Amino acid sequence: MSTLSELRGPHGHCQLIGGEVSLLPAEDHAAALEVMRFYGRLTPMSFTHGDFDYEYLVRLAVRPDGSRRFDRLDWAVHFDSFMVGRRGARRVTSEADLHPARARFMDMMKRLKREHGVNFYVAHNMTVQPGNVRQIPDVVRAAKTMGFRMLSFQPAAYVGDERRWAEAGSASDYRLLSADDGEGVWAQVAAGAGGSLPYGLFQMGDVRCNRTCFGALVGRVDDPDCPYVPFFLDTSAADAALRDLLLAHLGTIVLPPATLAVKIVRLLLGRPRVAVAALRWVRRWVWRAGGPLRVLRFRPRMLTLVMHRFMHAADVQAAWALMEGGATHTDAAAVAAGGRVAETMERLQACSYAMAHPADGRTVPACVQHSVLDPGENAALAALLPLKGVAVPAAAVPPPTAAPAM
Repeated sequence: MSTLSELRGPHGHCQLIGGEVSLLPAEDHAAALEVMRFYGRLTPMSFTHGDFDYEYLVRLAVRPDGSRRFDRLDWAVHFDSFMVGRRGARRVTSEADLHPARARFMDMMKRLKREHGVNFYVAHNMTVQPGNVRQIPDVVRAAKTMGFRMLSFQPAAYVGDERRWAEAGSASDYRLLSADDGEGVWAQVAAGAGGSLPYGLFQMGDVRCNRTCFGALVGRVDDPDCPYVPFFLDTSAADAALRDLLLAHLGTIVLPPATLAVKIVRLLLGRPRVAVAALRWVRRWVWRAGGPLRVLRFRPRMLTLVMHRFMHAADVQAAWALMEGGATHTDAAAVAAGGRVAETMERLQACSYAMAHPADGRTVPACVQHSVLDPGENAALAALLPLKGVAVPAAAVPPPTAAPAM
């Protein structure tokens, strides 16, 4: 956390990952979130499969004396039909089979808010494979009614457990899944949303890695066909002009709420031009949503739609070796390595999602962590914390100094 604060600034977003967080005792889980908040990570997000009980959630959010430990909990919860072992859904045949588990998780969040006043933000993650890509529209439609604040879809790549690759399909399947830079997956998300999903005005990292559409649902909570209305259109010159004004005069919004409120008030009072542009944008969006009466009748519910397109481990390993040697994607060595390696280098250089390595005083892109560093670190952990009855090949375990500190 100290390294992230030093390299990425005093405030930011951060995820608690590296395993199923609910396997931690609730008190240890809470302590980790409190450390993250102490170091300026405003909304630390716990990554989970969501397969825990309400009692665990209460122990995490509420102290033994009944007082709230947190006013809000943020979660990234992963559901997809290729996962195995979930209670009540150990083997499923479709994404629809997991809708009850999705609803159960959100019901726990709503109950916690109702009984203890703890708010929540839940991002739904789903790995996209050849066997479930065409089920994305149904997942989006169902999730619209459940209360998720983000729906994130990750086209699978050749990284991690090779047993998953064989189950998902042939080698060509994964390549075709990502060969169009994710256009096919994004089209499936748009089909579930009920319209086009503009993502060009605000871009985090490389567009071949990330696409994000910010918007809101305007309609009945229980309606899977509830209209999704993007906040910004990348075909609107007025929306682009507002974006430019905000970037020029507002800058980051990842700040403590009170600080952000003061910053916005000062901006609107000091630069009336920005205030006028913002009011005009509100008017445009209200009419896109169906007009003032509809917006007043149906309280808009914010929902962000995201695609994170990962990279194949072999490409990342080749690209990272060149980058560690000082090469960039335009150098002769990168060109000689092939177009996919050069593209991977360019994407890694633009990465907005990084892991901190305090021993090296740097951050590394998440795909480098998973494709290059995790295999050695996981082997070291398997030796340090062996599973009963599971042998670890000696050749797979690197010397203790070979695993970078996290």
